[in-house]
Amino acid sequence: MRKLLTAVILFALPLLASAQIENPVKWDFTAKKIDATTYELHMTATVESNWHLYAQEAGEGPVPTTFKLTKNPLVTPVGKIREVGKLHKAFDKNFDSELKYYENQVDFVQKVTVKGKAATKVKGSVEFMVCDDHQCLPPKEVEFAISVGGK
Repeated sequence: MRKLLTAVILFALPLLASAQIENPVKWDFTAKKIDATTYELHMTATVESNWHLYAQEAGEGPVPTTFKLTKNPLVTPVGKIREVGKLHKAFDKNFDSELKYYENQVDFVQKVTVKGKAATKVKGSVEFMVCDDHQCLPPKEVEFAISVGGK
């Protein structure tokens, strides 16, 4: 019985090791002060090679990159979130659609104004989906908090 249990464990270990969740996107969240009350929020995605991250308006099929900002009475978003990076457009036979995506790195930039001089945080989340040539990972949501205001 002990030999059988040992054999099962030895065969199961490689399967458990390969079942680690892939996470080919690393996010960095920062703020850049523009003037006394204006900031740019930079939500930067670094994507591992061979993977791509879909744009906010990706096309039909995949989950687009979507930002949700939590309401904060001290912070007002100005305009829409801009995408700064090399946008790729290609027909994807899996989704039967022309899709827009980024490889390597993309910076999503949201301008905000801050009321008063108190320090506060812009909180929110980003939902995104990544694919490579063989597979797509399920959509993932990452929460963030970016400090703005204050001295």
